Amino acid sequence: MITSEPPYTDPSRLVDALRIEGYALLRPRDVAALSGCTLDELQALAPSWDHLELDNYLKDGGRYRRRRHSCFVDSGEALTQTPHRAHWQPVEYNALHGGMHRLFEPVEDATIAQAAWQRLLRALGAVCSRVKGAQPWYVEAHQFRIDTADGIGRPTPEGAHRDGVDFVAVILIGRAGIKGGETRVFEANGPRGQRFTMTEPWTMLLLDDAAVIHESTPIQPLEEHGHRDTLVLTWRAGAFQGEDA
Repeated sequence: MITSEPPYTDPSRLVDALRIEGYALLRPRDVAALSGCTLDELQALAPSWDHLELDNYLKDGGRYRRRRHSCFVDSGEALTQTPHRAHWQPVEYNALHGGMHRLFEPVEDATIAQAAWQRLLRALGAVCSRVKGAQPWYVEAHQFRIDTADGIGRPTPEGAHRDGVDFVAVILIGRAGIKGGETRVFEANGPRGQRFTMTEPWTMLLLDDAAVIHESTPIQPLEEHGHRDTLVLTWRAGAFQGEDA
């Protein structure tokens, strides 16, 4: 079903939405309130997206994606950054890039040091614990910029997918000079789905990765330097992917 306005979730039913529908979509003001930040404090993170490095692992030969990646453990008491490590997914979840150890440049120290970064990640970790029980969470943070310098940029070149984790957050940081980039969320084992486009910075889609599959459609330029920036966060119980294989 295509809706004129994204199907926003009332923040009071965030946990129920994740348990029942498998996803929740929060307005920017509700993301800020959940994090205990102002929108200005969250937006202070955005300039770091201008400092991402080229993703050299794209199997389609594209040069449209820049990114940084860092890992953390959320004990419930503190968020601790781990030594830098490669990102890995099995082919069952990522048919295009699964099975590869992809070592990206880390998120900049100055970004992680900002209070809004810590508050956002810890607040979302607390939501994960409310849904599936308090436990340590193995968190991966991915900063993405998809650009249209070569015509088309693909936010999810692997297509509709799950990530092989417990929870996924896709947060729009900004979009400029583009069309496309529609978000699609479908039941993993059912007929229902939603299609919408996130346009406001700090809109957040939070997913139960076992319950739904997701993708974002390609973007095309409307003007020079068109791009779409997102922060993708994942939480997994037990270990990072690959460590318990």
